[in-house]
Amino acid sequence: MDYFVWKQLLKNLVLPPTGPLLLITLGLVLLAFRRARLGGVILAGVGLASLWVLATPIVADSLVRWAERYPALAPAQVGDAQAIVILAGGVRVDAPEYGTSAPGATSLERLVYGARLARRAQLPVLISGSRLETASMNDFLHQDLGVTAQWLENRSRDTHQNAQFSAVILARAGVHKVVLVTSSAHMARSVVEFNQAGIDAVPAPAEMWTRREKGVLAFVPNANALTRSQRALYEGLGRMVLDMQIRFRSGAGLIETRPAGAAGQ
Repeated sequence: MDYFVWKQLLKNLVLPPTGPLLLITLGLVLLAFRRARLGGVILAGVGLASLWVLATPIVADSLVRWAERYPALAPAQVGDAQAIVILAGGVRVDAPEYGTSAPGATSLERLVYGARLARRAQLPVLISGSRLETASMNDFLHQDLGVTAQWLENRSRDTHQNAQFSAVILARAGVHKVVLVTSSAHMARSVVEFNQAGIDAVPAPAEMWTRREKGVLAFVPNANALTRSQRALYEGLGRMVLDMQIRFRSGAGLIETRPAGAAGQ
């Protein structure tokens, strides 16, 4: 298995639901040993409680809001940006209703918002992701949203490669400042990666937090809330790893990804 498969495997093992389920399983196994029963009860209890809490909408919403570091883009912020970069977020391979691969839900959110910005600002578009992701997004962008991408970066498999490979394409075109479109929770890592690659990125977050469940439903666990918690925790861990990588490479202190005035966003 290559590095990216190992990274995905580690993500799935640590984050919910697998992480808490592993704790529960280990706790149940320890119950079979008299001297380890207390530890087993504790582990199983922690796993069950964390799974329940993380699947609760009110907790998931708090984590998502914590993960967001940038407010919604204001039109004036586009300024002298020269292009719009839309990062891929998954693909549905061989989607039967389309007869071909189609953008996944996260890719669609980013794509629709990026197309709106492109029409409003009249800027060229670069799509960055894997070969299947960019092909499906490019087709949807052109046929369904009426915008034609000028560049396709179709070799990247993570955010670091999104930035590095896109920077090469943009530099050749003389582009040094872009409006960056990705999910709000993913934006903090993305901005740092693009800045590190020499591209000035104006954050244009998509999929921003909005209240979904109200009243008593905000306290009842559901699968969608668990997914939101997982994504928020993943981005938090991702920022910690990125900070450590940059510290190791440069010897500098931690990079602060929260912009001035964005507290409480």
